[in-house]
Amino acid sequence: MIRKMLWLLLLLFALTVVYYFLPEKRLPEGSTINKLVVYKSKRKMYAYDGNALLKVYTISLGKNSIGHKQYEGDCRTPEGVYTINDRNPNSAYHKNLGISYPNEADKKNAAMLGKPPGGDIKIHGLRNGRGYISKFHRWKNWTAGCIAVTNTEIDELYKAVVPGAEIEINP
Repeated sequence: MIRKMLWLLLLLFALTVVYYFLPEKRLPEGSTINKLVVYKSKRKMYAYDGNALLKVYTISLGKNSIGHKQYEGDCRTPEGVYTINDRNPNSAYHKNLGISYPNEADKKNAAMLGKPPGGDIKIHGLRNGRGYISKFHRWKNWTAGCIAVTNTEIDELYKAVVPGAEIEINP
């Protein structure tokens, strides 16, 4: 029985190492992304150039990912159509792309709840100094409402996403 458990643990360890080091499909060099479509329930983000799908990213979302962001601190990722309105190479996370949340409807909704709408919703990499986590970050939703990808993925997105690109975030 103990031998079987040891073999099982060794197999699990080997599979984890393979998962960590297995290279993933890269965004084609020189790509331009003008639209991102997120499906929160699938934890996927689709990158498009016009109607051409370039790549699908596996993402992490806000810790409380079900439903539309209502107010600051609810740890939800917003839903709706926004734009990429900012880029920061020197954030607390390995680069980020700003999302234009909150819009007027978001502000109005939060005001009706008597709370601030929040902001600083980004697509970002991992916290600085934690890049070694790499793909393992995908195993759970952990952000305060942002969309997280690996550092390698935010590097390619940072280069390819055009200013003003549309991002559609679906349940």
